[in-house]
Amino acid sequence: MKPMRVCHLFALLACTSSQAESYVIGVEDMAFAPHYRIDQQGRYQGFARELFDLFATHSGVQLSYRVLPVTRLLPALLQDEVDFKYPDSSHWGQAQKAGTQLHYSQAVVGYVDGVLVAPQRQGQPIGRLKRLGMVNGWTPGGYQARIDGGEIQLSYSEDLRKMIHQVLKKDADGAYFNVVVATHYLDNIRARPGALVFDAKLPHTRGSFHLSSRKHPELIRRFDRFLLERRTEVAALKDRYRVEANLDSQYLGLEQWKVDFLERQKARETTEQ
Repeated sequence: MKPMRVCHLFALLACTSSQAESYVIGVEDMAFAPHYRIDQQGRYQGFARELFDLFATHSGVQLSYRVLPVTRLLPALLQDEVDFKYPDSSHWGQAQKAGTQLHYSQAVVGYVDGVLVAPQRQGQPIGRLKRLGMVNGWTPGGYQARIDGGEIQLSYSEDLRKMIHQVLKKDADGAYFNVVVATHYLDNIRARPGALVFDAKLPHTRGSFHLSSRKHPELIRRFDRFLLERRTEVAALKDRYRVEANLDSQYLGLEQWKVDFLERQKARETTEQ
């Protein structure tokens, strides 16, 4: 009988431990491939899902994902309806976060938000940008003074698809969005590669996505250690999903075949010199 009691005790401890190591990450209900997307069954997919699943396996914790509208995600974190929020940044929602101490991970992935325009508009001065397409909830960094002064009018859409359509119809002069995500959409989903291109001469914002939590700073530290200890695997995952494709190069926003062509051309010119 004693061994059986011991067995039951270990089973109870294992169950309790498992429950203690179960966490919920609040994620955005948004088509944001290759970073993340929600499939037809409502499941969270993409780079972020694979990264957090890898962390869960590495750390022996259980993670589940609660998909919420973007506007509900931060309140859910602040009201302890979820344990973590992704993506997040200490620079976002500062007014809503006032008076609450949040803990942020190291940078998970870098990003650039900027304006995509028709190729013939690329390089034009900012004064030619009169109508700027936006997705609801986004803030165009670097443009607020011109917006307040009436020099730029914002035209909002429900999602990336509708905003891109608006610019392609010339109902807007440019689209402000995450450059990697917008380019991925044009190349792989809309099948219109090169229809819009990133204009690096217009104001744009660089930043990074972080995992945040109100109640679990220790797990944030464990996640930071994971990013460091498994940096080779994380880098390979980033390369496979191309979430930081050409982020720090002159080729940001170009289709990969153009990048390859330009690199081959540059190599030939170097050889001929």
